[in-house]
Amino acid sequence: MSIPQSGGGPIENRNQLAEYLEAGNKPESDWRIGTEHEKFGYCKPKKLPLPYDGECSILAMLEGLRDTYHWEPVTEAGNLIGLVKDGANISLEPGGQLELSGAPLETIHETCDEVNTHLREVQTIADKINAGFIGLGAAPIWSHEQMHMMPKGRYRLMTDYMGRVGTHGTQMMYRTCTVQVNLDFKSESDMVKKFRVALALQSVAVALFANSPFFDGKVNGHKSWRSRVWRGLDDARTGTLPFVFEDGMGFDRYVDYALDVPMYFVYRDGKYIDALGQSFRDFMQGKLPALPGEVPTLSDWADHLTTIFPEARIKKFMEMRGADGGPWRRICALPAFWVGLMYDANALDGAWDICKDWDLETREGLRVAASVDGLQAQFGDIKMLDLATRVLELSKAGLAARARAGAGGLIPDETHFLNALQESIDTGITPADELLAKYNGEWAGDLSKIYDEYSY
Repeated sequence: MSIPQSGGGPIENRNQLAEYLEAGNKPESDWRIGTEHEKFGYCKPKKLPLPYDGECSILAMLEGLRDTYHWEPVTEAGNLIGLVKDGANISLEPGGQLELSGAPLETIHETCDEVNTHLREVQTIADKINAGFIGLGAAPIWSHEQMHMMPKGRYRLMTDYMGRVGTHGTQMMYRTCTVQVNLDFKSESDMVKKFRVALALQSVAVALFANSPFFDGKVNGHKSWRSRVWRGLDDARTGTLPFVFEDGMGFDRYVDYALDVPMYFVYRDGKYIDALGQSFRDFMQGKLPALPGEVPTLSDWADHLTTIFPEARIKKFMEMRGADGGPWRRICALPAFWVGLMYDANALDGAWDICKDWDLETREGLRVAASVDGLQAQFGDIKMLDLATRVLELSKAGLAARARAGAGGLIPDETHFLNALQESIDTGITPADELLAKYNGEWAGDLSKIYDEYSY
């Protein structure tokens, strides 16, 4: 989850809201790649989730990273809840999932180096405190009662609200992990095109990265249970945003949508003020019950945008949000997949050609089918394996056209980061399929073996 914003003057008129988003426009030369990934930590002896404090804990992890690798601390109410260094930050999801939000970097080579460095650092500290970390889309065994709430005011408010809207909100908060990438756009029209492709083809990412076939200690009937969870969370702030595909879509139209999303909180003086269910429109008029007479600042708007959770979303950049968390070698594949599609004009045109005639039923049908069946999904006459093959070819072509060399020029481009996905296409096997085969085969139904075989 995002670290709260600060600064920015008061919002005096509605136009400032769209201007805030539009300020993200960048020339292609300034486009960057920001990779985010989450992983579950656990104490090795009993394989139970890390509590916040203690010898084997989240606090011990953060302190170890701070002291050994010179990260700067982020605190809330006296509690260490994050770290920052060189444009990157480490933060905590509600159940203690450890997240790296990477710095904005120019190439997949750089972002993958960042990922590898981070995971090696985490591994080193984890070994010292007898902890392990595992990359999955959903916690396979732990119950909700076994999860520990991290000491962040935002999460206390969200936990209460999630229990009142939808059916799966607390599952998302405490027992799921993702890998995401943040990308740039050059103009409003470029944003719209990328946004439409991102939302329409997010089902392909769901299928390729499906990695959550277990929940509550048993097979759950979905290749990506995490994707299923998001469909039962809160209809007001999730989904594939049909309005994005309508005429007139732009920054201002997204503002309309965001203003209609009920608020969670206002952040003031280091504290989260309960504004659950209240209206940012009322806030704009000085009529927010939580802060009577006050009007929002731009940092309040920035915070509000972080409480919206569609399959792709915009702030001053665009986030791709559909993929399950996964094993080490697949973390770099996710940013490579989307960079190949989004950062080359021909690949983006080709991707839009694939999905531009789909209606809402098709987009939603593919999303649901992907969560259930992964690469074996089908909706109507569209077979996911065929669709994913076409999309991956476009991504690979886009990366080749970018021709961003690595290893001092020894590697000509970034296409090799897609190798793990190509293997899935060639075999039809996603991480979820591999896990199910293990569970039904050599593990003989003993799901605890997942920790020994799939931890970092």
